[in-house]
Amino acid sequence: MSLQGAYAALQHDLDLSTRRRARLRRDHQLPPAPQRRPLPRPQRWAAAVATLIALQDEYRAWLDNLPTSLEGSRLAEKLQTIAELDLDELQAIDIPRGYGRD
Repeated sequence: MSLQGAYAALQHDLDLSTRRRARLRRDHQLPPAPQRRPLPRPQRWAAAVATLIALQDEYRAWLDNLPTSLEGSRLAEKLQTIAELDLDELQAIDIPRGYGRD
């Protein structure tokens, strides 16, 4: 067998194995992952309020540790506005559960 013939045979074998691997991947595909149902609205509300309160605490800490050179700046005013928000009202809201479960 000539060198050219050996190369052609090797190329043919590689093509066959490539096609075989592609066929195996196609035939053995995993089914799509099932879609997770979203959490009920009351739980999503509680999580959102908890996130807002945690963020407010972070902004309050930022304001408390602000350098004196930035006191009275626009940044300090914005941080003060966030720190003064009354998020306890959001926690106190009785979220409707819906469908006669209230």
